[in-house]
Amino acid sequence: MGVTRGERYRLTGHKWFFSAPMCDAFLVLAYVEGMGEGGLSCFFLPRVLPDGTRNTLRIQRLKDKLGNQANASSEVEFDGTLAWLVGEPGRGVPQILAMGTMTRLDCALGTSGLMRQALSIALHHTAERSAFGKRLIEQPLMKNVLADLALESEAAIALSMRLARAFDQQGDEQQRLLARVLTPIAKFWITKRGSLFAQEAMECLGGNGYVEEGGEGIPARIYREMPVNSIWEGAGNIMALDLLRALRKGDVAAALAHELAPARGQHAALDRMIDTLPTLIDHHATEATARTLARDVALTVQAALLAQTAPSAVFGAFCDSRIAQRHDVFGTLGAGAGVDALIARAMPA
Repeated sequence: MGVTRGERYRLTGHKWFFSAPMCDAFLVLAYVEGMGEGGLSCFFLPRVLPDGTRNTLRIQRLKDKLGNQANASSEVEFDGTLAWLVGEPGRGVPQILAMGTMTRLDCALGTSGLMRQALSIALHHTAERSAFGKRLIEQPLMKNVLADLALESEAAIALSMRLARAFDQQGDEQQRLLARVLTPIAKFWITKRGSLFAQEAMECLGGNGYVEEGGEGIPARIYREMPVNSIWEGAGNIMALDLLRALRKGDVAAALAHELAPARGQHAALDRMIDTLPTLIDHHATEATARTLARDVALTVQAALLAQTAPSAVFGAFCDSRIAQRHDVFGTLGAGAGVDALIARAMPA
């Protein structure tokens, strides 16, 4: 979508949530007078005007948030604030969503990074802490939890990095189509799993993980930070609906099928999922079941990526626990999952 700077407007009104007020420029949505509900347009609002004077941007207060506390959010008042129209009048939402696509990639990458950090802390703690005559990492139940977290972390990294590669190669039509369909999938699924992951990793440290005294409570901070990536740039329902929009175009669905094809023949449960995916898309292509579709497509893509990038033990354990059966709680891997190998692969250097 092309971006052009249009005519200048003055904005008047109150904005209840205004992200990063310390920045030099902002994109905001506002109604153009006389256009009614159809006049919601996108504007470029600079902090400093071309003549060097400050724009009229009155910060009313800073928000007290659950997490993301180092990044200010505020409540502001516009009083004849100068801003320039971006794109076409009345097309503000499509314009700003197109610009926010890259940030959805950031949400998936950021959550994957936080998962890896939380896992590394859990692995280090359990390798050092002893209980009942053994190190925690040697206890069977803890092994299962850590191995399961390692699986989740690797799958999240595989999907977010695959999406990043699609963004980097959008000159290729196949990659452009993949970026279109993988963006809502990765944003939805990885960020949804992030909060559950952080809670389980924090639990590996027991009460130590829950304490934030003296700024040392990194697992607790990670836990508070996780939900913001799910909420920013379109929460879960928005992502599920965006996936529906993407899959209604036949070329996007074909690009997805092409991406999954190399994984065929490597695991029976994954083969069945790939074979039934067209039916799933048709059956769940409704607003009421869009989240189910987003979950199933995400798991299928993650499994297909692990088939190409991970050892067979990792790929097999993921398919057994996420595709062959529904994964409802961490630490429920089957007896043949090879938890020692999974933990060894995930251990920080």
